[in-house]
Amino acid sequence: MQNLLDFDADGLTAWFAEQGEKPFRARQVLRWMHRSGVADFDAMTDIAKSLREKLKARAVVAPPTVVSDKLSDDGARKFLIGVGSGNAVETVFIPEDDRGTLCISTQAGCALDCAFCSTGKQGFNRNLTVAEIIGQLWQANNALGAVHGDERVISNVVMMGMGEPLANYDNTIAALRLMLDDHAYGLSRRRVTVSTSGIVPAIDRLREDCPVALAVSLHAPNDALRDELVPINQKYPLKSLMAACLRYLEKAPRDFITFEYTMMAGINDSDAHARELLALVRHVPCKFNLIPFNPFPGSPFRRSPADRVRRFGEILIQAGIVTTTRKTRGDDIDAACGQLAGQVRDKTRRTAGGVIPIQELRS
Repeated sequence: MQNLLDFDADGLTAWFAEQGEKPFRARQVLRWMHRSGVADFDAMTDIAKSLREKLKARAVVAPPTVVSDKLSDDGARKFLIGVGSGNAVETVFIPEDDRGTLCISTQAGCALDCAFCSTGKQGFNRNLTVAEIIGQLWQANNALGAVHGDERVISNVVMMGMGEPLANYDNTIAALRLMLDDHAYGLSRRRVTVSTSGIVPAIDRLREDCPVALAVSLHAPNDALRDELVPINQKYPLKSLMAACLRYLEKAPRDFITFEYTMMAGINDSDAHARELLALVRHVPCKFNLIPFNPFPGSPFRRSPADRVRRFGEILIQAGIVTTTRKTRGDDIDAACGQLAGQVRDKTRRTAGGVIPIQELRS
């Protein structure tokens, strides 16, 4: 049985053509699945009964399963999404006065092994399918009541959950296209953000295929330090990464790159580091998002003190760069940035039995 959530609009149209159906039928089903959050073909009332019967025999609309749904005191809501074989990913909804942001995952685990990231402790499990990526938005929309009213509850999507989105390129692109499609979620490209650790060839591909907002996990102002913190830098060093960022903005010169920077005491948070950053990004239209480090068991790093984060940010701001410090949200339900919950398989076998309780993984 074909899961129709695995198709973007072009893929769904092609599949319908293989079934002997016209393109407008694919658009009808696309709207029912994504705009209305419908998984039951019988509920798709403007589709001919004969086609509904054919679909029931050949296809399903099967989002991933919500294992748990927790609401924080501050309004953040965390969904633990099961993706089979003992693997789970988290999806977090963060409501604010002017927006509602959903943070979604693209992989179960991560192969990049950044030194400060708890997700890397479990190693890489597998890429998520299109249905598992877009299914996080599908489930959140249904849970939040977004498919039953006119108000857009989820206005922004950030691919900043588990995994490196550009290492799961094809499935990420298909999910992005559904997010932007007016027959599906109809989000503005500026309200959909892909966060990457810096896979340069994939950044160039993304610019051509689906130029949404781009966030880069930077975390260091020079190659020597970034080689240690973000090992992918050894393959794509900062000079090539900054060049890719500039190329990315060529098609949309009014856009900017968001640089994410995790603040670790005595590691990357000095005034000198801030001045190095200014020199590094001097030609790149950008803003900075400073992220106080969340310690996890066994980590050698500590969170930078609040006054150090503030001083670091002031140096960037005084140079004319928009700089924000990420607020902790959902901490009481382990939904803050980098906090996971549930259980995932440890493919690195670093723990007894190969299973890490996710509540112990905090970054």
